[in-house]
Amino acid sequence: MKSLLTTLTILLFFSNYAISQEKKDLVKPNIVIFYVDDLGWQDSQLNDLDEPTPWETPNMLALAKEGINFTNAYSPAPTCAPSRAATLSGLHPTKTGVTHVSGGTLPKASKRSNYLTPFYPIGLMPENFTIAEALKMNGYKTGHVGKWHVGGLDIQKSTNQGFDFAYESRGAHQGPKGEKNRLNNFATHDKGDAYRLSDEKYPPFTKDSPNGISYPKDMVTEKALEFIKTSKEEPFFLYLAHWLVHSPIHTKNKELLQYYSDKLGIDFPTKNIPITTEGQTNPFYGSMVTTLDWSLGRVVDLLKTTDDPRNPGKKLIETTYIIFSSDNGGAEKANGDIVTDNYPLDEGKKHAQEGGIRVPMVISGPNIPKGKTYDGLVNQLDFYPTILSLTHSEISKKYTSELDGLDISGVLLNNENVIHNTDGSPREDLWWHFPHNDDASMQSAIRHGDYKLYKNLISGTYELYRLYKDGKREDIEEKHDIAKQNPEVVKDLSARLEKYLKDYNAQMPYKNPSKFKNEGANENVASIPVIVSDSFDADSRKVSITLEKGKTNVIEPYALIRIANKAKAKKKGKKAKYGKHDTTFIKVPLDASKNNLEYTFVVPEGVIEYGVILIDENRFMVKGEFHKIN
Repeated sequence: MKSLLTTLTILLFFSNYAISQEKKDLVKPNIVIFYVDDLGWQDSQLNDLDEPTPWETPNMLALAKEGINFTNAYSPAPTCAPSRAATLSGLHPTKTGVTHVSGGTLPKASKRSNYLTPFYPIGLMPENFTIAEALKMNGYKTGHVGKWHVGGLDIQKSTNQGFDFAYESRGAHQGPKGEKNRLNNFATHDKGDAYRLSDEKYPPFTKDSPNGISYPKDMVTEKALEFIKTSKEEPFFLYLAHWLVHSPIHTKNKELLQYYSDKLGIDFPTKNIPITTEGQTNPFYGSMVTTLDWSLGRVVDLLKTTDDPRNPGKKLIETTYIIFSSDNGGAEKANGDIVTDNYPLDEGKKHAQEGGIRVPMVISGPNIPKGKTYDGLVNQLDFYPTILSLTHSEISKKYTSELDGLDISGVLLNNENVIHNTDGSPREDLWWHFPHNDDASMQSAIRHGDYKLYKNLISGTYELYRLYKDGKREDIEEKHDIAKQNPEVVKDLSARLEKYLKDYNAQMPYKNPSKFKNEGANENVASIPVIVSDSFDADSRKVSITLEKGKTNVIEPYALIRIANKAKAKKKGKKAKYGKHDTTFIKVPLDASKNNLEYTFVVPEGVIEYGVILIDENRFMVKGEFHKIN
């Protein structure tokens, strides 16, 4: 009987396969997310406004001709880690908790602010269900190449977050070290050169090199190609997260640097000093952008020339969806360099203004119309549900119900102009929350139709800008705050934004008691909660905290516990030490007494340090003493 059932199952499979091929449907399409680091909306030729960019990106343009260019596309955050965590998990940064880079540390104040940033984790945890896990569960081979940056603990590694394969070194983006600098570290044709120049020639074409120039060997690109070649027998998902075009601003391609120096009309750099001319005039950065474009071209070329063994008669390019975008807006300055200029967009990376969150985005693939432009609001949070739809993948409702993005496959496949919420209503809003850096950049924002509203988190005031008027460009420079002239719009959008912030329990900046005490600026300082006892019972591992009576009420108490990878033992009896990325703090709740003066929690096994944080009703943050546990 078992043999008969097996035979029937096999026959049914091949029958369905044949019908599928007859209808020209895909058998599990492949997915490639080509995710760029710090590429601004104006750094490619995709969205050229006003002055054309000098950087040449023919492969990005070619991809747009094969798919849809999204002109109002946004990253989930204005910095790297929160955007990556959100894109991979499908959860808004306020939901993952990852709202900035380099989290998992004790809250600290900027020298330029009287406020402490809220605690935020360093990356994703096992309870986050990534798109890689979702696709793997649905029969996909999954690969990550390039930058991870969403957690360094073993439990946070990409291979523990759904990826079968990972290669995370910098490749040719590896910066100069020691005596090397960006003017004496160029790649050569020498066989022993780790970045040996290619024999193959690629654009740009110059008077001296009419057939094109060579490019340094880049292992990020090579490993991506390798993954595609070795995974094509199965449906595959490649998350290619490039290190380019993040700082350090340099190139190993001397001929490309010469090309951009000539194009900009400047002398080839002879001194290793910062480029400080304004605008898009940094030839090192231009070389990086075009190198990134070259990498994209290599991936697309492989897909074009490789047969798909699962879909006979088709090349991989015909069965693969390519999603191209950047993790945030362009970084206008880095390490003394003027890197780029996001104009006409305002600000750049680390800011909620358009220059910090509006990003290039192109999606191409089977049945997607060619050469189309879409002007509706799109966020990278949309990738997760859209990929589930495109691949007909199913996951638990426990996870789909939590997703914050929307399925945009109707726009991709059915020529729809409106993106719909899960209840069928049209999408109206996108929103952001960034409670970090200096006071001016601590903002939340909402984009609604033609308008963009900001909440300044320190002052509680609002700013309103009209980016477009009836769909036509109005003030994308965000120069004219029209809040006073449009109180009804402010009322509507602020209510929407405040509801998002409340519903998502968005964490805000908190007052730093030491700063306010020093300045004598607030009469509430004297009533800040005071910890009078702090004990730890080694047997029960129970921590007990008692507060002084008569102080302000605590509205948010929690503990931070420091967890770690297993420390690597050192030889000759030396004490084991943790590496730079071997530990992180995580947030755990406290149990409160009825009078809110006593708090307790049990320290889990394996924790190496703990302490408590108290937020009072005046939004002062009180940090208790932190204790290490051997």
